[in-house]
Amino acid sequence: MQGKDDAMSWTEMDGTQEQTRRAFVRDAALSAAGALAAGYPSVTSAAAGSADGSPSKAGFQERYVSRPGGRLYVRDYPGGGPPFVMLHGFPDNCRIYEELAPLLSAAGRRVIAFDFLGFGLSDKPSGFLYSFEQQLTDLKAIVDDLGGPVIPVAHDAGGPAGINFALDHPQSVSSICLLNCYYASSPALRFPELIELCSDPALKKLALAIMTDPKQAEWLLRFQQSLFEEGAPAELRARFESILQPIINENFVRAPGSGPAFLSMANDARANLEYNNRRTAALREFRAPVQLIWGIYDPYLTRAVADDMASRFSRATLKVLNANHWLQIDVPNLVAKAMLELA
Repeated sequence: MQGKDDAMSWTEMDGTQEQTRRAFVRDAALSAAGALAAGYPSVTSAAAGSADGSPSKAGFQERYVSRPGGRLYVRDYPGGGPPFVMLHGFPDNCRIYEELAPLLSAAGRRVIAFDFLGFGLSDKPSGFLYSFEQQLTDLKAIVDDLGGPVIPVAHDAGGPAGINFALDHPQSVSSICLLNCYYASSPALRFPELIELCSDPALKKLALAIMTDPKQAEWLLRFQQSLFEEGAPAELRARFESILQPIINENFVRAPGSGPAFLSMANDARANLEYNNRRTAALREFRAPVQLIWGIYDPYLTRAVADDMASRFSRATLKVLNANHWLQIDVPNLVAKAMLELA
């Protein structure tokens, strides 16, 4: 179980470093959110209900779960068994599971997809210091609301919250499912260039200058998108642009936008990675099954990253698919099939 002192060592730096981090996020957040939004067309949310628990046309119920600091937006797809609790990365939100969740629900499994604080339709409190520790608290609030064991399904930067929750609360998980995510350092791991820029304290002035200039921010975002698509088949690039890109667009265009949360999370990425590095021995002691499902065209979280992660657990299986980083959008049928086979 994570103790209080351990939690403090994860997120707290010396006073000067922490003041610098807070000042950078505070000064950059609002202007960066506007700059990011300027590079995107307006989009309309696909949410179909009023988030009050009433059924939606998309097959889920919408509601909110409260936690200190704000409310978490939840999509609850009906079904039985331990619920799949879907965790997104950044800069996206729970809509990345719109293709996958209905398939799992149709097969009789309950699915809970939610937005972390600061993203999607969850609250975006002004001046809030978004962090990986906060996301772990978000997940605990969701599981406490459900009351019973769950299966965390972690994608991208949702990996640390999903894995750390399982390590801290093994009695609350029946298994873990990992989709092109990361946890600790490995020789193969590298962050996308946009995250590297925004997470490096030595480059904070450069990051601030770029991310607060609409033209430069738009160029950088388009550049990053092109690198994610590089090497993927044409049909997967088309799905990226037609399905995923509007989801990311909406995160920044919707007011208030997710720019502040994005910057704060990126700024916390290196400290979180160091914290996770100190917990890797605990992965071997985790006894529940761990399922990795991986898109092999991912240029950042590659097959080598998946192999390294799988080797750290005592009960891990790995299934590779012809998909890119957002495999739940690229090949939802195959991802659902793999999840249902082992869950």
